Amino acid sequence: MARLTTASAAAVALLLLAASSASASPMDYGGAFDKCLQFFEAQRSGKLPAERAVKWRGDSGLTDGYLQGVDLVGGYYDAGDHVKFGFPMAYAVTMLSWGVLEFEKEMVAADDLNRALDAIRWGTNYFLKAHTEPNVLWVQVGDGDSDHLCWERAEDMSTPRTAFKIDASHPGSEVAGETAAALAAASKAFRHYDSMYADLLLMHAKQLFSFADTFRGRYDDSLQCAKKFYPSASGYQDELLWAAVWLYEATGDETYLDYVVRNGEYLGGTGWAVREFSWDNKYAGIQVLLSKVLLAGGGGDYADTLKQFQAKAEFFVCACIQKNGGNNVKTTPGGLLYVADWNNMQYVSSASFLLTVFADYLAESGDTLKCPDGEVKPAEILAFARSQADYVLGKNPLSMSYMVGHGDKFPSHVHHRGASIPSVYAVNDTVGCMDGFDAYYNSPGADPNVLHGALVGGPDCNDGFLDDRSNYQRAEPTLVAAAPMCGVLARLAAEPASSGAGDSTPGYQPPASHEGGAPLEFVHTVTNSWMTNGVEYYRHAVTAKNTCGQPITYVKLHIKELTGAIYGVSATQAKEMYEFPSWVSRLEAGDKLNIVYIQEGGPPAKISVVDYKTG
Repeated sequence: MARLTTASAAAVALLLLAASSASASPMDYGGAFDKCLQFFEAQRSGKLPAERAVKWRGDSGLTDGYLQGVDLVGGYYDAGDHVKFGFPMAYAVTMLSWGVLEFEKEMVAADDLNRALDAIRWGTNYFLKAHTEPNVLWVQVGDGDSDHLCWERAEDMSTPRTAFKIDASHPGSEVAGETAAALAAASKAFRHYDSMYADLLLMHAKQLFSFADTFRGRYDDSLQCAKKFYPSASGYQDELLWAAVWLYEATGDETYLDYVVRNGEYLGGTGWAVREFSWDNKYAGIQVLLSKVLLAGGGGDYADTLKQFQAKAEFFVCACIQKNGGNNVKTTPGGLLYVADWNNMQYVSSASFLLTVFADYLAESGDTLKCPDGEVKPAEILAFARSQADYVLGKNPLSMSYMVGHGDKFPSHVHHRGASIPSVYAVNDTVGCMDGFDAYYNSPGADPNVLHGALVGGPDCNDGFLDDRSNYQRAEPTLVAAAPMCGVLARLAAEPASSGAGDSTPGYQPPASHEGGAPLEFVHTVTNSWMTNGVEYYRHAVTAKNTCGQPITYVKLHIKELTGAIYGVSATQAKEMYEFPSWVSRLEAGDKLNIVYIQEGGPPAKISVVDYKTG
């Protein structure tokens, strides 16, 4: 267990000096991004879909919550074990959602936006189940101590699946606030694709924020079982601000911004200058996210306080890029940021994400960063983030990729139960609790299942790494390490590589324009319902508004979980794929495409844009 829109893009390209090495061979960031998302599939708990990339995993945890009378099937296993810790899981979903919001078009270009949204939805569906009442949230399934006594596959679990909750009498503001942030960020990510689902997420987010703020208290005081594994060192104050900032992002409601400004000093947002960003400490994330408001020319009456947040964000960025007057984040001799001995890669991942988005915010504003050790351009910040990603992917003293399955050399003895034991489809017999230790944990053999996309804890402070399953501090992967890196890799995949050896000034490409968000904004409405032979049917009307600012001449839609007839789009030969109907050849900016479909009970179909062309 590891201890663990406002801005619109620049209209013109900027050529800026980059600090990256010109002689480095280009990395396959797109392939690494794809693998990063695959890791989340490998960590899924519950009933798995028939179509999935990770074939060696099977269904598991199908009775989670049963003893407590609540359905807690689903969600994600935290790391190399089978506990579902709600606090870090919610942080991972927040970071996945933030990645989609910042790098949506880059993910479309990589043909992985749908997978990213699916990864988010797998988490948010679980949070919706876990939030059974306005002031009740189930925040953990399984006990770390008993779970760690066994080495068995998720499909064979024999350990207690006790579920734990927080409520008004047993508060947990950290986990309630982080879950509110996750649902708010996800609601914005889904807004253009499934407005009904986005509304549902936002409703729960608002309730959870109110719960966290009204009944204040540390979650690890209420849940002693969580303290050993995910203790709240920074307290709950940062999560209250974090949740409010994300609710402001999701709604534009200045009530939440006012909350942040009024409570900024008391809750530590304007006072804490930090050199880490993690599942526990959100201050740097809050400060960077609020900097976007100012850099985009906003802030209004709140500008003076927001500048205090921005100053702390700049401290974090300068400390990471080693220009903070000596008050920097430590690095290894090979150049990797080094914050902690236990699962250091989570801090590398989260810092790289903040550096990437801050560089883009800065580039969009046309501004530079003034650090104690000199003026820094956006390209230099992005180049440092790239150097961290490159180290992760193999450009390091050991030439070791710390992302499993990427490159020619990567960890093959990962501290992960499912990876180290043959799949249930290869060995049908149950692998018992202690049998797994004898046969697999202590085995010198490589993992039979490659855990593609897993980001292990990483090297020590001297760039050394022991590829050993028992080396849990450095060989165990986590959700919290992988989630921020997914966004970083998507962004870098769209960034031009160095133009060749000897050229130290590759062009900096600003982030793709996010004005208007997705090319189409979908609004779902149920217009009728009826019963036939005991089956309830619903008529759904969907308007798809062109919000990209240009005429759309071609679109490919992925429509999942459709159970009845559909009108207003034309089916293609590919399964679940649809295009403009024959009578539509062009959708002008601001115009709407009307789609109607019939659904047999259950939730609405899921509609997303796979590809589109403008002209």
